Amino acid sequence: MPFNQKLQKFNAKINTVTIGSGDKTVTIGGDSTYPFYSFDAPSENAPKIGVEISDMGLENIVSEGIKAYYDGASTIGEMAKKAAAMEGGDFVVLNLEGGDPNGVNKSTEELIAVVKEVAEAIDCPLVVEGCKNVEKDAELLPKVAEALQGRNVIVMSEKEENYEAIGAAAGLAYDQIVGAESAVDINLAKQLNVVTTQLGVNAQKIVMNIGSAAAGYGYEYVVSTMDRIKGAALSQNDNMLQMPIITPVSAETWGVKEATASEKDMPEWGPEEERGIDMEVMTAAADLAAGSDAVILRHPEAVAAISRMIKALA
Repeated sequence: MPFNQKLQKFNAKINTVTIGSGDKTVTIGGDSTYPFYSFDAPSENAPKIGVEISDMGLENIVSEGIKAYYDGASTIGEMAKKAAAMEGGDFVVLNLEGGDPNGVNKSTEELIAVVKEVAEAIDCPLVVEGCKNVEKDAELLPKVAEALQGRNVIVMSEKEENYEAIGAAAGLAYDQIVGAESAVDINLAKQLNVVTTQLGVNAQKIVMNIGSAAAGYGYEYVVSTMDRIKGAALSQNDNMLQMPIITPVSAETWGVKEATASEKDMPEWGPEEERGIDMEVMTAAADLAAGSDAVILRHPEAVAAISRMIKALA
């Protein structure tokens, strides 16, 4: 008996969100099937890759390959240009980790100067991540949204504790895209989207960071959460879960022992550079297969590998 394939295309679809302005924009979302199910229906927009740089430059970078890629870049603006030119990348991500009050504690004014320098150096879409301190981000990110008015950037790091400040500034006052961040829980992700839209933010101007982990580090929770979110968005037409998902991968993978333990300490594991790249690639590939519409990476080899995967499967 011949096999008759039954297509699984849903009437609902993931929202489309366009990042950037002018001629240099990228669009994520828009699909009405599960990730890479091109045999059910063509993908409206293939997943995208962001290349992450930090206001701290290369100070906290352990990878020699990443350092070599940015060799000769003496300013954050020059780093941004190299990030924008990385093969396979679609947009630049600026991480403002230096603003953390428990770390370097750069002032808001210092960080805004960095944001402006990066924005002036590139013409591709830009995403800005906060410092992971909810109070500092509530002060910093509204000013980032103001400084980048007209660029249609994603302002990440909106959380339950600071959504009123960040959502109102980024999503309403300055017409940016809001990156709603929750902690690997479908109910928390949905609730943050609900309260953000109740502020008046257009649901079409919200993306979700539902949380992440490096592969092997409780990663099954990430996969199951993404799977449940995509299932509810498509099969149940839940419009509070139809926002595209963007996942910061590099911050998780380059901090685990598989990426940081030296070859001298763990000779049986092989070269640490290769291990770091492998962790970044494996985690990003799993994120995309589970439902992420964009991933944020650092290493040029990881970016190239994931770009090849997307082209082969999307």
